[in-house]
Amino acid sequence: MQEENMMKMSKMATPPIMDPHTANILICYLLYKIDKPVQVSHLYDIAVGSNIINYFAYQDSISYLTEHNSVAVRQNEEAVDYYVLTENGIRTAKELRNYVGKAYRDKLVSAAFHYFARIKRESEVKIEYIPLKKGYYVHVRCLDIEDDLLDMKLYAPDYTQAKYLGEQIMLNPAGFYGKILDAAFSNQEEPYDLSDN
Repeated sequence: MQEENMMKMSKMATPPIMDPHTANILICYLLYKIDKPVQVSHLYDIAVGSNIINYFAYQDSISYLTEHNSVAVRQNEEAVDYYVLTENGIRTAKELRNYVGKAYRDKLVSAAFHYFARIKRESEVKIEYIPLKKGYYVHVRCLDIEDDLLDMKLYAPDYTQAKYLGEQIMLNPAGFYGKILDAAFSNQEEPYDLSDN
């Protein structure tokens, strides 16, 4: 409950950025801090989807940054567009970052790290919901480069509980996998009480 109240207070303290100039600095700062190319759709999801930058301010900012050579658009081998910070953008991030409050900078960088962690989890763990006559199987697969590390089905009595189970696994798939391994390796035969013999 306390964490929920803190989140509400945080949202009230940092309403979405409406000013394109502030958005310019924030976007350059984000690209500078994460120090890697970011897909066009991913940057939008992080900035606008996290309710940190207003949609219109974001659109104006991206147009300005690309036109003024602060951010460049490139394509990877799969023909996916992504943003790369240029020297102008690096200078903007370093020299102007203090013009944007630390709360906004931290919130945007944190949103990016959470976003990329979620994408990584979704690529490493696949969850499928298989309907049964009564209930559902939650089919969990933890993937490695060539093989499955884990392939198991868990039973849930209805779709709501199956979905909840899948969401809980996706919060920390490595922890889930680790707990299964811990349980398997610490599993021992029940001791017999021979004291009455």
